[in-house]
Amino acid sequence: MRVLVVGANGQVGRLLVADLLARGDDPIAGLRFSEDGEDWEDQGVTVRQMDLLTKPEQLANVMLDVDAVIFAAGSGGRTKDDMTLLVDLDGAVKTMQAAEIAGVDRFLMISMLFAEDRNRWADPLKSLYVAKFYADNWLVHQTTLNYTIVQPGALSFHAGTGKVKSDPLAVGSIPRADLAAFLVAALHAPQASRKTIPLLSGETPINQVLDRL
Repeated sequence: MRVLVVGANGQVGRLLVADLLARGDDPIAGLRFSEDGEDWEDQGVTVRQMDLLTKPEQLANVMLDVDAVIFAAGSGGRTKDDMTLLVDLDGAVKTMQAAEIAGVDRFLMISMLFAEDRNRWADPLKSLYVAKFYADNWLVHQTTLNYTIVQPGALSFHAGTGKVKSDPLAVGSIPRADLAAFLVAALHAPQASRKTIPLLSGETPINQVLDRL
C-alpha cells in the first residue's frame, strides 16, 4: 500500500515511516521542506514537499498516486495558538479536502485522548484540544473518507511493548512506538474503518485489540 505520512519528520512520523517500510508498504514522507528528507531518500523513501499553509488543491497534487494518508503533523508544543489552529486544525482539514480531491479513500488521524469531551480538556493544552475536536468532527461529519481516528493518551519515549488497551474511561500514557505500530496495523484492519479509538498502554497485543473493534 502506498501511504503518505504527513509530518514524516515528527517524532511519531519517523516511527510510522520506519514501521511501514518494515511491513512492506510503500511510504511517502510528506515534509514541509523537501531538503529535510535526505535521510529518507538514503533509505529509498520517496519524499514530497507539502506545506499545510497552502491550498487543498496544491496538497492534492502530492496525493494523486496514494492509497492512504496518515496525518501525523503538528505545530509543536512551543508554538502559539495561531499556529496550532493553522496546522493542527486547518492544516488537517485541508489535508482531508486534498485527499478527497485526489480520490484517496483511507485517512488515519492522530487525535488526543478526550478530544471530544470539553470537560476533560487541560488548560495548558486547551488550544490543541480545540483543534483536534473540530478537525475530528470535520473528518467524521464533513467528508466521505474511510477514516480511523486514534486518540492516544500522553505520549512517552519509553520502548514500545506492542501491547495496548482501548478504554474510553481510562487515563494514562502510551509510548510513541506503540502508537505508530497501532496506526500501521489499523491501516490494514478493515474493522478499524470509521472508528474513533482511544489508546493507552495495556496488556493486550495490538492485533487482538483491533480484532475486538
